[in-house]
Amino acid sequence: MVVGLQLRDVGVRYGRKVVLSEVTTPLLSGGEVIAVIGPNAAGKSSLFRRIAGLVPGPGEVSISGESSVPGRRAPLSCYLPQDTAVNAVLTVYESILLAFKQGGTWSVSDDELKRIDRVLRDLEIEDLAFRGLGELSGGQRQLVSIAQTLAREPDILLLDEPTSALDLHRQFEVLSLVRRLARDRGMCVLISIHDLNQALRVADRVLVLAKTRLVAIGAPREIVTPSLLDEVYGVRARVEGLSSGEPYVVVEGSTRHAA
Repeated sequence: MVVGLQLRDVGVRYGRKVVLSEVTTPLLSGGEVIAVIGPNAAGKSSLFRRIAGLVPGPGEVSISGESSVPGRRAPLSCYLPQDTAVNAVLTVYESILLAFKQGGTWSVSDDELKRIDRVLRDLEIEDLAFRGLGELSGGQRQLVSIAQTLAREPDILLLDEPTSALDLHRQFEVLSLVRRLARDRGMCVLISIHDLNQALRVADRVLVLAKTRLVAIGAPREIVTPSLLDEVYGVRARVEGLSSGEPYVVVEGSTRHAA
């Protein structure tokens, strides 16, 4: 089985309001990290929810060669939304363990236990394992939510603003771990990040949304240009190259003025 994701004319609407329009992509392969970028209300979260099968809509979502059913949870994907509910009664370890049991049996394999231990270690939160979720800070709870998704090692991993509550050190560590796991486990990762330079650092490809539509998709160095940043974000910017070869965006001002 070839791990990957492909979209054909995918859309989402809520009543009469269209929030995502006719998104078509080439095959997004296992082992890749795709940064989904764009301004607020561009359709990023709606795209993730549509891929995960949480909302209906037109078009076809193909995950590892299988077409998902709109409005039905896609079994080969795992979605981490921006806001997650917290059951304060559970410990960190219990909450990660329960993530394995969604839609499955209550038995736990040795492999699953090892994966939980590994992700706790990778995220440096082993010391939180038996603390209650209600005792944790917002950043710590976000790390636990990330651990829940990473431990499941799905074919398609959808991360919507996973680092928004984390300090700079934790952001760097989490994004580095996501990139490494995509390579090592062969997962296809779509990640939404508002910080453009962090997105460009972690991404193999960038998917750009604006006004509910796909504007561009491709390698960061090829598509992230001053003209695209002006079109999508309304900013005047330079795109420089780091010694690592990654592009770096320097915003100099706005190109949009209030009426």
